[in-house]
Amino acid sequence: MAISVVLLAYKEEENLRVLLPKIKENVEKTGEDYEILVIDTEKPLDRTEDVCKEHGARYINQEAPGFGGAFRTGIKYAKKDKFLILDSDGSHNPKYIPAIYKKFVTEHCDVVIGSRYVEGGKTNDAKSSIVMSHILNGMFRLFLGIRAKDISTDYRMYQTAQLKRVKLTCKNYDVLQEVLLRLRMNNKKLKIGEVPIEFNKRIYGESKRRLIPFILSYIKTLIKLTATRIAGRS
Repeated sequence: MAISVVLLAYKEEENLRVLLPKIKENVEKTGEDYEILVIDTEKPLDRTEDVCKEHGARYINQEAPGFGGAFRTGIKYAKKDKFLILDSDGSHNPKYIPAIYKKFVTEHCDVVIGSRYVEGGKTNDAKSSIVMSHILNGMFRLFLGIRAKDISTDYRMYQTAQLKRVKLTCKNYDVLQEVLLRLRMNNKKLKIGEVPIEFNKRIYGESKRRLIPFILSYIKTLIKLTATRIAGRS
């Protein structure tokens, strides 16, 4: 029984210096063994590898492009039975790790989401991002039948074995909805839990998300995943 902690990094050297010690401190509160995997860009763009060496994290270069490619790389190399992923920019506070873990094991969940939108959750994102997030979450819940309030965040704990059985194709952040749909298609009784968190702005650097391309990508994905759900039913 152990945890693979996975961080997807794109020029996050400064943030990882702050984040890695806090992650270790909070994962150790679970009492389980763990590993930390940092999935960096295909070619290094900063000193992320050196930071990993300093803090005992395993450094891996992603093997396919985009956020989705980095996520699939993390799944490939995770060795423990639980898979915990959170943002590497500091927007996800590691202090919620024990609560996410507790819900995961005590309620026998297949996935637990660190949620901005359940009671007690909060987001400090820009107003435009909050509005967009609520709209997209509502549409994906409706069309994909996923019963969770926050399905566009990647602060999550999964069963690693279940992740390794799904084939993911999305290249961008839309892989976060795709993985929930495909897990549910493999397991009709998929149990998703949510734990309230406060989402903060990144510590250092600028966001890599661009609003208009981000929205267009999600619309295309919604159509594709809705078709996948319908095909799966038949």
